[in-house]
Order: sequence, then structure tokens, then C-alpha cells
Amino acid sequence: MFKDKNNVSASDTLIGLGTHLEGKLTCDANLRIEGEHSGDIVCLGDVIIGENGMARSNITARDIVIAGKVYGEVTAKGRLTITATGQLTGSISAQGIIVQDGGMLNGTCHMERSAADTRTRPLSETNGGGSAASAKEQNREKEKARQAV
Repeated sequence: MFKDKNNVSASDTLIGLGTHLEGKLTCDANLRIEGEHSGDIVCLGDVIIGENGMARSNITARDIVIAGKVYGEVTAKGRLTITATGQLTGSISAQGIIVQDGGMLNGTCHMERSAADTRTRPLSETNGGGSAASAKEQNREKEKARQAV
């Protein structure tokens, strides 16, 4: 009748428009902020700050998309994307960064490749041509950017 509580899977978290949250936030799945958050965020998944969202936070996550406003230190284990409506004031540490035309970045930036990425990538990966895996990755990034808007 009741599910075993050890089989509970992680679900995405939404901080909706009009919600103000304060304190440390830790999540295993993805997080989307459309309201306001103050405090540290540690997320094993992706973090999206929507156009109406504001975070006065130090954020650590896999990939981060900023379409709203963020004030604090941002650490992306993967890629940080600042959309055309996004504003970041603070420091960045990421493997990759994209700032779309109109996006604002005021602060410092530190980029470093992981140990697995230090080898030379094949030409087919660097010029965006050919690989089905790179096409899937590009589609995933486009979808994240679309969701942020």
C-alpha cells in the first residue's frame, strides 16, 4: 500500500514567484528560483534563476542558468549561462561560461578544466560538427536556456 521510503527519488524544486526564502538550501535534484532566496545554495543538479528570480546567495551546482539577478559567489561544476536578461554581481568559478548579448557580469571569473578534459578534444567536437553526443549536449543546453526565459 505505501511505498518503501528508501525508494524515494529526488524531484525538482521550485521557489515560485512571490516566495521569499531565507537560509541554506541543499538539494539533490534540479532547482528553479522564480521568487527570492537569501542564503547558500548547494545543489547536485542544475540551478535556474528565472527572469523574475533573485538570489543573494553563494551557489554551487552542476550547471547554472541565470536569467534573473544573482549577488554572490557562483561555482558551476559544468557550465554557467547568463541569458540576455540575466545579471550576476560576484565571482564565478566554472568550466565553461556563456554570456548572451545583453547579459551582465560584474565581478571576477575563474575557469578551469577538469582532469578528464585536459586531453585534446577531437576536431569534430571543437567545431560542433558531426558527433551525435555533441548534438544531444547542444540540444540540452538550448532547452535549459529556453526554460530559463
